[in-house]
Amino acid sequence: MTKYKCSICGHIYDPAKGEPGQGIAAGTGFVNLPDEWTCPICGAVKAKFNQVG
Repeated sequence: MTKYKCSICGHIYDPAKGEPGQGIAAGTGFVNLPDEWTCPICGAVKAKFNQVG
């Protein structure tokens, strides 16, 4: 699964891990995150994330 990196703070969204603290289950692809999802570190919107692998 493809990882995405926040261009503001560098946080990596890894779909294999999800974001348990935000209620995002492991296995949730980036495109399947809710539109209102934001970076758990800096609050950046999804559009600020870039594919990294």
